[in-house]
Amino acid sequence: NHEGPFRVTLRPMDSLEAINLSLSLNRFFTMWQNVVALALLATAASAATAASADKVLSQHATTLADNSANLALSLYQDMAKEKNVENILISPVVVASSLGLVALGGKATTATQVKTVLNAAKVPDEKLHSGLAELLTEVSDPKTRNVTWKISNRLYGPSTVNFVDAFVKSSKKHYNCDQSKINFKDKKSSLNAINEWAAKSTDGKVPEVIKDIEKTDGAMIINAMFFKPHWDEEFHHKMVDNRGFMASHSYTVSIEMMHRTGLYDFYDDATNKLSILGMPLAHKKSSLVFIMPHQVENLDRVEKVLNKKQLDIWLSKLQQTAVALSLPKVSMEVSHNLQKHLEKLGLTEAGNKSKADLSNMSGKKDLYLSSVFHAATMELSTEGNEMNTTIFSSDKLKSPKLFYVDHPFIFLVKDQKTNSILFIGRMVRPKGEKMRDEL
Repeated sequence: NHEGPFRVTLRPMDSLEAINLSLSLNRFFTMWQNVVALALLATAASAATAASADKVLSQHATTLADNSANLALSLYQDMAKEKNVENILISPVVVASSLGLVALGGKATTATQVKTVLNAAKVPDEKLHSGLAELLTEVSDPKTRNVTWKISNRLYGPSTVNFVDAFVKSSKKHYNCDQSKINFKDKKSSLNAINEWAAKSTDGKVPEVIKDIEKTDGAMIINAMFFKPHWDEEFHHKMVDNRGFMASHSYTVSIEMMHRTGLYDFYDDATNKLSILGMPLAHKKSSLVFIMPHQVENLDRVEKVLNKKQLDIWLSKLQQTAVALSLPKVSMEVSHNLQKHLEKLGLTEAGNKSKADLSNMSGKKDLYLSSVFHAATMELSTEGNEMNTTIFSSDKLKSPKLFYVDHPFIFLVKDQKTNSILFIGRMVRPKGEKMRDEL
């Protein structure tokens, strides 16, 4: 007992009280240990996420990223010249991975030509594959980029060829590519097998890669992918209606269009009679850039001035501007055989039956590259991060520029961190019913 302003009385506890106190103290310390452990785990996870976000690309991966723009524009320009080709959709970093697969399986000139096409002469052979793998892993990470980008790769070979174990392991490690032997001479069965694989691996988003098999004794590389950008700020799902997309002055397609007003990177090039608009994707790690002629026209004129230097000028002049935007809410499905286009860029030996040396694939010179199919679906929708509505009560959106995407345009997805081009293409004729001319 203690006498004073306050009286504290201590007395012995009975055994039951002691047991209850002991249990209570144990529960308290157990709970506190769990709280501390969870806090440490959260701190570690946060640090790991920050480290991942701040991760710097290696020098060889950086070189390959920088060169992706050259590959993108060279491929695009050659494909744009082909007659009867309307919509174009290619991923330069995925094409580069397919080329890396050729280098992995090739020897001598067959392998070194890959570095020529990639403009990567300074990248050591042993760093080429790790650099390409590092680049693609970085830009397609769904957590840091917050996009839906599903990529599947497969190498098909004739049923008479056996793939070397070392090649199978390395191609899986660096390019996440599987191998499959197939009887190309049974064309119907082969077509079904390839298209079914592509549809299944992309959750049905790429329903068809190939319509015909021309050469039945070579190897075939297939890329099947689905890309769906998520905007940094969403479109309101009710701000969607049916409009006309003028594929030409005489052909208009009925499509859904989504609308919103916001602050976007914008530049109007009065000299070349076109406008450029950049829309940040979620997490602002990349942007979808639209190149729109002022008037309805085929894209020949714009494509003639589209090169690396001009693209850099356009991108450097983009400024935050109030824009009233209308954009197609569409899905674009495209499949290209890139074989002849890659040959024009310098990959001449891999596809030559008498010269190809792909003996690292099969152990002997019994294989050549017959096709490189690049199939992709891109879906533009309203989805994205929550819209910043406070901007509508300010003067920032006063007198917005109009950017109405209702006729053929060129687009690209530019990655901010790596400076690489993830996609490049054009939309000439979206899917939709032809609209009747009421006049």
